[in-house]
Amino acid sequence: MISKIADQITLISEADQGFDLFEARYPIPEGITYNTYVIEDEKTVLLDAVDAKVTDEWVSDLKKVLNGRKLDYFVVHHMEPDHSANIGTVLSMFPDVRIITSAKAVKMMSQFMNEDMSSKCDVVKEGDVLDLGKHKLHFVETMMVHWPEVIMSYEPTEGILFSADAFGRFGPYDPAYDWVKGARRYYMNIVGKFGQMVQKALAKLSPLDIKKICPLHGCVLEGDLSGYLALYDTWSSYRPETEGVAVVYASFYGNTRKAAEKICQIFKDKGVETQIVDLVHTDVSYALEAAFRYSRMIVAAPSYEGGLAPQMEAFLLDIGGKKYQSRKVGIIENGTFGPCAGKFMAKHLETMEGVEIVGPKVTIHSAMSKENETQIEELAANILG
Repeated sequence: MISKIADQITLISEADQGFDLFEARYPIPEGITYNTYVIEDEKTVLLDAVDAKVTDEWVSDLKKVLNGRKLDYFVVHHMEPDHSANIGTVLSMFPDVRIITSAKAVKMMSQFMNEDMSSKCDVVKEGDVLDLGKHKLHFVETMMVHWPEVIMSYEPTEGILFSADAFGRFGPYDPAYDWVKGARRYYMNIVGKFGQMVQKALAKLSPLDIKKICPLHGCVLEGDLSGYLALYDTWSSYRPETEGVAVVYASFYGNTRKAAEKICQIFKDKGVETQIVDLVHTDVSYALEAAFRYSRMIVAAPSYEGGLAPQMEAFLLDIGGKKYQSRKVGIIENGTFGPCAGKFMAKHLETMEGVEIVGPKVTIHSAMSKENETQIEELAANILG
């Protein structure tokens, strides 16, 4: 897709609908886009490239946009291969192009290309400006959002922020598509660990008069940007976005599921927003999104081989690695003999900053009893208290 987004600035967006796992991990049933941008001023500049899987479509669109003009500069904001895989393609099309990027990116580029790329690159740092004529790119260092080499660039004439992976999302290029739906899971799973660095980036960007945000995935954001910025501030501060409860469970034969559904229904009857996630049949990335979204969580799982159900183990390791913190969490365990899942869930949760484990811990022996139902009602009341 080719779209004019401002005077002399064009978006080239290539859709990947057949890509089942982003970063070989995250399901993207609605696909994803790879965005690049071209500025045609006194000097021409290409901002970033695309994944190797959409090379042919992208090269065709790039040629249409340039319409015979040579490329003077090629800005590489981020070296992850879904954006940098076509650096060689660009160099073969425009042998004299100067690559504009960060010092760390030059080293990474040399590694990916298996040759010293320093002679082809001009290194920029915080505050440097690339003069294109009417348009000028002001560079902002945004280390660890979400790789160490990342830079963003700001074009003040149009008020455009070229934000690299920040503010990107899963899903198609469609301005009517719910940005939060695609961006929340994208942020929590891919950028979420680096909240402190996102906070630093937001502080650097706050003085800028940003009218449009141009990410490398998703669609161009324009109009009132305050909602997008506020959500990034909330997410990167590890604050809950929504007052409510995520109920995350694993169940082998359905008995733990019944307990999870029981407490979920109690919350709903009280008017509390609740999301239930089945770890056995749902990718862990959706559970992680729910955990970080809500202010409270219930985890429920059976014991397994003297330990914890592997789906729950993976989930707790994942949210711990992404710095899950400052939430109330309740535990429901199940075990026909020697129930121990609760002990292992608590062990994981106790390593997470500011996480309060709320009792009672509910221990189910095979199937939920009347006593368990009473305990679940008590746990629901306590976690909301």
